[in-house]
Amino acid sequence: MLFDTHAHMNDPAFDEDREQVLLGLKDKGVEYMMNVGCCLDSSKDCVAMAEKYPFVYAAVGTHPDTADEVNEAVLDAYREMAKHPKVLAIGEIGLDYYYETIPREIQIRAFRMQMELARELQMPVIVHERNAHDDGMRVVKDFKDVTGVFHCYSGSAEMARQLVNMGWYIGFTGVLTFKNARKAVETAESIPLDRIVLETDCPFMAPEPFRGKRNDPGYLYRMAERLAEIRGISVEEVHHITTENAKRLYRLEK
Repeated sequence: MLFDTHAHMNDPAFDEDREQVLLGLKDKGVEYMMNVGCCLDSSKDCVAMAEKYPFVYAAVGTHPDTADEVNEAVLDAYREMAKHPKVLAIGEIGLDYYYETIPREIQIRAFRMQMELARELQMPVIVHERNAHDDGMRVVKDFKDVTGVFHCYSGSAEMARQLVNMGWYIGFTGVLTFKNARKAVETAESIPLDRIVLETDCPFMAPEPFRGKRNDPGYLYRMAERLAEIRGISVEEVHHITTENAKRLYRLEK
């Protein structure tokens, strides 16, 4: 069975068939799913969905694209949500310099504030980092007692090894299946298997041969198949190893 460690099933792309997709996941080999907030409102939706479905868990946090919403009141709301037994992480948080619709200084401030919250609550974090490798590493090095996962990893293999040595996990999406995914493949080859988790980031990042279509957790098997090819192990081993990794990441071992 598989664990989709990063999904956005509350996205409007699923408004017409959300229930059908979710109830069909077990038949597609997906036993657990982490639904991840991007802002205060979506975080509330994630908690509600986790309450409704036994196999769904929630993360609460503000994405860098909405970093200007982060203030003490928002942090207080996340602090309260984090008391829920199915809220297992703070995220997704981080930095995104690709479009820079939010100024960098505001993104960094929001990232640091939410890392402080995770430290206070002793919770793992889900980090979104795009085109901001230096600043991203600078922030996480300032919070050595906070770890989690760099999701949809886009950095170098060397940076991934640094993160692993600091106690972090690395998340791979459907990008791992793309023909031009040289950096992702190099990273997947070179880091320990016990630090790799799989994710869809649905409804985005659909793997081959579904690229361009709406993604959903039922496609996670493709990432598992590709990782098995890269590492020269069986798909069954990938299922087992990455699911156990995800349970450790989100502290679900028991």
